[in-house]
Amino acid sequence: MDELRGERREITEGGRRIIREPDRAIIFDKGRPIIRHNEIDRFRYGARDVRTERRGKNNATVVIRPNGDRIVSVVGPNGNLIRRSRILPNGREIIIINNPPRPLPPAALAAGLVLGAAAYFVDLPPPVVRIPREQYIVETEAASPDMIYGALVAPPVDVIERPYSLDEIRYSAPLRERMPRIDLNTVTFEFGSWELGPEQIERLAGIAAGLNRVIQANPQEAFLIEGYTDAVGSEVDNLSLSDRRAESVALVLTQQFGVPAENLSTQGYGEQFLKVPTPDAERANRRVAVRPISRLLRGG
Repeated sequence: MDELRGERREITEGGRRIIREPDRAIIFDKGRPIIRHNEIDRFRYGARDVRTERRGKNNATVVIRPNGDRIVSVVGPNGNLIRRSRILPNGREIIIINNPPRPLPPAALAAGLVLGAAAYFVDLPPPVVRIPREQYIVETEAASPDMIYGALVAPPVDVIERPYSLDEIRYSAPLRERMPRIDLNTVTFEFGSWELGPEQIERLAGIAAGLNRVIQANPQEAFLIEGYTDAVGSEVDNLSLSDRRAESVALVLTQQFGVPAENLSTQGYGEQFLKVPTPDAERANRRVAVRPISRLLRGG
């Protein structure tokens, strides 16, 4: 973290405070601090070739795998993901994320390439949860493979009114909470670290098996890997830490267990959602969770 702090640069853009790291931007937007990053680097693992091409106003990055699969990510002029798909060697396209462009408020458009949470926040009431808590929040320490699989394919716990974009899901807690989640409570992090040791990597085998089982049955399924911290430390450090923790888990799931990288998205939430409500150092809060989001992306 000390090295990372030395690489940060702070600017003001669109009336908002933005702290740039080499591979991330932390944005303070109307009281909602968020972190944004580009996931393409995570898709490069084992790639045969990577190229970026212009498609009208959009940029498309094509990652070519050794087996001939092409992972295509189309990004709009404001940096928002429009479409992510896997194209098989026979030409069949598997659409994983489809975010049709939508009009943004003038203030958001004026912000240029760095959009904050306010542009995508969905104002919804908390969901009404009618299922048992152990099915809504599954903890891997006590969960069987069938329980993990069940949470990964579970329907929403409340009404999904329309299809939502990936950014709306990332930055709107009441929306995310309409889907169950799996807390990887057997994998926690050292203070100030986003590294996973060999024992922790082994403990990801269960969630990896569940993810691969779901994706093999339906290769369009998408999942959000959520990173968190405890309440100790600065807000900026914790946002960066949590985002890197989510990315570390996603990388291990792909590199060690073969979970397709394109079916995973990552997002850090810092100290915003403490599992154990305490201002003190608490390892249980330095964690990662997995949430299925395909129903949110497709509208029910």
